[in-house]
Amino acid sequence: MPKKKISSSPMVYSTNPSFIKQQDKEDIFTLRAADQKLKVLTDKKHRAGKIVTIITGFTGTKDDMGQLSKELKSFCGTGGSAKDEVIIIQGDNREKVFQWLTKNGYTQVVKQ
Repeated sequence: MPKKKISSSPMVYSTNPSFIKQQDKEDIFTLRAADQKLKVLTDKKHRAGKIVTIITGFTGTKDDMGQLSKELKSFCGTGGSAKDEVIIIQGDNREKVFQWLTKNGYTQVVKQ
């Protein structure tokens, strides 16, 4: 019996008149560093007890968030990731991240 092919098309049908296509969301631009409202905190939930530093509140494109993540990981000397509008840095690097952000023009940073 042949298997059904599943469509890999991202197109979704909607009757909602305010439905926004995925392509329309790409008009996002990155705010200046001084206008970003970032929160820096540590967390260990759902991470097998390991502590990570989380940066939330970044407003901008995925490429710019990835670049910021890369610079923070390089400065801290650890790994991490940038996904779901959150930057994750391995380890308790809250002080290092806070210092780097304030030094590089991010004035509205809150440490929790």
